[in-house]
Amino acid sequence: MNIEQLKSKDEYYMRLALLEAETAYTEGEIPVGAVIVCRDRIIARAHNLTETLHDVTAHAEMQVITMAANEIGGKYLQDCTLYVTLEPCIMCAGAIGWAQLGRVVYGCADERRGFSVHAPQALHPKASVVSGILENECRNIMLRFFREKR
Repeated sequence: MNIEQLKSKDEYYMRLALLEAETAYTEGEIPVGAVIVCRDRIIARAHNLTETLHDVTAHAEMQVITMAANEIGGKYLQDCTLYVTLEPCIMCAGAIGWAQLGRVVYGCADERRGFSVHAPQALHPKASVVSGILENECRNIMLRFFREKR
């Protein structure tokens, strides 16, 4: 697969993560969406549920990792790619590392709480990271949400 094909595939799955973020937005949740793909098959999709569940750990990444592990019947997701609209926080990066996700693709950076600034070693050592996929769309839904909240 060449770089253009991979970028096209990443954009396709990120659009699905953005649909999850839109669902979170309409539910009054911080609009973060996530999708896990394993061998070109979507095995889980989720969005933030922290308000709904009254649970600070109910981030989209935590939800989708649990769903994916249940789907494949195991806790390790080495052959999987996580697509998430916002850079994972430290907590989520730790879970991503423990799940041994092979690849992480995120839309926009989180300068305040993102793992790349605060815990760059949290992911599994073999994991690859791609950032900036549909960055503007991912950033804009967050900006719209917080602008309306203030």
